[in-house]
Amino acid sequence: MLSYNSVVNDSIKYNDLTISVVESITKINLRGKKRDFITKIGKSISILLPTESNTSSNNEDLNLLWLSPDEWMLYENEKINSENDIYNLEDELFKEISKINYGSVTNITDHWVMINLKGQKVYELLSTSCPFDFKNFKQNKGSVVQTIFNHIDVIIHHKKSNDLNLFVRRSFCDHLLSWMRDAASRM
Repeated sequence: MLSYNSVVNDSIKYNDLTISVVESITKINLRGKKRDFITKIGKSISILLPTESNTSSNNEDLNLLWLSPDEWMLYENEKINSENDIYNLEDELFKEISKINYGSVTNITDHWVMINLKGQKVYELLSTSCPFDFKNFKQNKGSVVQTIFNHIDVIIHHKKSNDLNLFVRRSFCDHLLSWMRDAASRM
């Protein structure tokens, strides 16, 4: 895995807002259209693929985000350790999907950084520099949106009330975190 030093090593806490970079979370991109692909994914990870746009599915360990009609992001809830090695999940999915040409399985762990946002001011922070209207989004647990935040492409997953996971490309992470720190300090 990539060795990475972030602007934020611990959580940043402001008035009713906590910003935390969550490193070492397995992230896998899944692509496919075949019925067998959908069946194999469901059996392999015990989650049904969300087929409705901007939704997600989950179980105790994994989250599956709808990104397009034939694309999903799978990510774990726990940090990578010796018991939940990133390569075990990836290898299992590769054998069931890519090896028999049902679709593609790509490890994107080092491509995306996950930032957890918690607190009453989460949507206030997002609304300062995001064109997306969060009115319906914040009412629907499990919602997913791909949008622009401070001129940067992000994926936002609504885990539970005032608790979001924001995914940003690693190359933009430090810039976005610096901007969020500045914006949060003014709220």
